[in-house]
Amino acid sequence: MAGWIGNYLTQSSGVKVVFESAVVPKWKDGVISFKNVFVSRRPGQGQSKVSKGSSTSAAAAAAAAALAEKAEAGKQEEEDTNYTQFDLSIDEVNVTLSFTKWFNGRGLLRDVEVKGIRGVVDRISVHAPKEYVDPRSYKHTHNPGDFELDSFKMEDLLVTVYQPNNFRPFNVSIFACDLPQLRKQWLFYDFLSANNISGSFDNSLFTIHPRQTHNYTGAQLMEGVEVDGDPTQWKKHSRLRIDGLSIEHLNRGVEGPFGWIHEGNVDIVADVMFPQDDEGSIAKVMSDVYDRVEATVMSNRYMHANHDHHANHHHDEDAKELTPVEPVPMLPHEEDHRFVIMDLRVQLNNVHAMIPLFTRDISYVNNALIRPIVAYINSRKAFIPVNCRVVKRASEFDGSWTIFDSGLMEDVSREVCS
Repeated sequence: MAGWIGNYLTQSSGVKVVFESAVVPKWKDGVISFKNVFVSRRPGQGQSKVSKGSSTSAAAAAAAAALAEKAEAGKQEEEDTNYTQFDLSIDEVNVTLSFTKWFNGRGLLRDVEVKGIRGVVDRISVHAPKEYVDPRSYKHTHNPGDFELDSFKMEDLLVTVYQPNNFRPFNVSIFACDLPQLRKQWLFYDFLSANNISGSFDNSLFTIHPRQTHNYTGAQLMEGVEVDGDPTQWKKHSRLRIDGLSIEHLNRGVEGPFGWIHEGNVDIVADVMFPQDDEGSIAKVMSDVYDRVEATVMSNRYMHANHDHHANHHHDEDAKELTPVEPVPMLPHEEDHRFVIMDLRVQLNNVHAMIPLFTRDISYVNNALIRPIVAYINSRKAFIPVNCRVVKRASEFDGSWTIFDSGLMEDVSREVCS
């Protein structure tokens, strides 16, 4: 049963899953616990594969396969390896099944809890295309059966990330993660609107938590009493904070003045306001469908009534003349009036920059004027505060899995630089 469920969840994903044991502690609740799970995504694995065995032997087999891949470089050229590869071992995975959600085309899982993740995330083979491609073109397209979890929890994650272009390896850890929902179509948006996430990124602590103020509690903030506008407009106020992030994670490979900074760290605080869910959309769609069905039925009745009244050899022409206007076409998707507002505060600490002798990024006059300013900043170990606001439509996160394909990185860069 566990093997069948695992194969269903990883269908055609190219992920190899090996679990040591599977127990069913509460079958009436549909809970299945997988112990000592090994998950791998490497070239040559092809279709998804879930099997039972030892995670230690599976990890050794994956390492041996990686060495064999290097020896057979000619065969690898036939397979596109431009994707993130990983080898992860997980102590425990608890999944709650829901056949009601599966019947409605929303995936088989209702709740997921993951504990104890260790491993490697390998992005060395990832490279940018030669020609510029809009990151928004990589958005996920919704398919029937995409999972929509009612809750997702994760504890004790520690992985080592290897980046391309000889970037130094660094660690990413998540101490605790609690999401009220996790949908495949809104993956990045749901992580951004998490209840709580705490962890570290390259030894820089980061958190996502409900925003707190001295005048209002979290419940009052969700009612929208602090911000202007409709009191029912906002669903949640969250704060994202990361302290002491190395500047090289932001400007490595970036051309222009921001890429001239070669030393320093960044403190980022973002207060995010999330709009209410568009709960009325389903009712509205069903209402539109009902109206169209009713119009079609009334149209057929009208045609049959005239058919009985004008039964002659001109039936076809009369019916054609008496047929009302064609059914109303499907209405185009209305413009989304729900916005995600992010108040961003960025502080550059102890930055040191090096201006190239010749550059086309700024004019000759600005090049001469900026040099004493940069020299002053380098000598004083000063900090540079930047405040800005980013406003995005909630629909732009539809199908987004990263900060890039949502367009958020581009918007933040534009606001910070301006």
